[in-house]
Amino acid sequence: MHSPVKILVVGCGHMGISHAKAYHAMPGFEIVGIVARGEASRKNLLEAVGADYPQFSDYTEALAATKPGAVSINTYPDTHADYAIAAFEAGCHVFLEKPIAVTIADAEKVVAAAKAAGKKLVIGYILRVHPTWKRFIEVAQTLGTPLVMRMNLNQQSQGDMWKTHKSLMDSMSPIVDCGVHYVDVMCQMTRSKPIRVSAIGARLSDELVPGMYNYGNLQVTFADGSVGWYEAGWGPMVSETAYFVKDVIGPKGSVSISGVKEGEAATDDVNAHSKAAALKLHHGELAADGSFAKPDEILDCADEPDHDGLCRAEQEFFLDAIENDRDLSDHMDDAVSSLRIVLAADEAYRTGTTVALPG
Repeated sequence: MHSPVKILVVGCGHMGISHAKAYHAMPGFEIVGIVARGEASRKNLLEAVGADYPQFSDYTEALAATKPGAVSINTYPDTHADYAIAAFEAGCHVFLEKPIAVTIADAEKVVAAAKAAGKKLVIGYILRVHPTWKRFIEVAQTLGTPLVMRMNLNQQSQGDMWKTHKSLMDSMSPIVDCGVHYVDVMCQMTRSKPIRVSAIGARLSDELVPGMYNYGNLQVTFADGSVGWYEAGWGPMVSETAYFVKDVIGPKGSVSISGVKEGEAATDDVNAHSKAAALKLHHGELAADGSFAKPDEILDCADEPDHDGLCRAEQEFFLDAIENDRDLSDHMDDAVSSLRIVLAADEAYRTGTTVALPG
């Protein structure tokens, strides 16, 4: 029987709260402290979990005072590398929200620190534990080669969510922050090497830091001829008309995620980001008379977990990695690879060129 892993929760926003709920409910974890700069944020988390845990406003102080066995980092991306490396140096395992860092150099330092410390690093790629998305990937792999992958996540935001989006864009654009999820999915679908990236973008608000843009669309080409695009826009001006497009086309047909129906959820609702009503599988084979040989199939996804359930699944994966000493080399390498692709897209937008990925 393993003793509970003592965990320090850093960051008390949407993701920090969802992960804290999981730690609070799971006997394999024991929360020893929560960290956020603002008292209101810490209060929101404590109210959400229905418990009182030691509170800190300074991460370094909390790390020294609580001496955790693991740290859950759910802060803005520009803190990820420094916080993760400090945790490894303190002898802790780390759960780190995506992206792993804001530069490839920092991402590689985080991975190196995990390996040097002999500790586990799990990055918050929530779609990897999502049963519908795992099935989506499996079905896409039956459609032949090459694949055409079309994905977006436009978010019409206001109030606190627009404030959060602007804070995120202090360090990275939407196609970088959210794009790591979807290019990771594309890489799993194709199992092929990405070779080049291009992108377009637009700055639609004067409230952003200089040089930042809040709409982008990246295009990635793979060695097997597969291609994919990902579109993301944040802000009060963004259209809700096509905010959830997730489909894949191959020589044998296509498969699409049918997201929440129009009006069921606002695009800034965290549950709407990964929610699926069904998978629609279309068979491209034609009969002798030229009509489709098989009808479309609807693969039901009604029993999929909500956002908190998915976060718990991530923490079950994290706990299993710690308790059973799982090899996470591929997991870490994939996180660096997906970041490399979206940062190449950012470079492509800024330079107006197509960026070749390293061989």
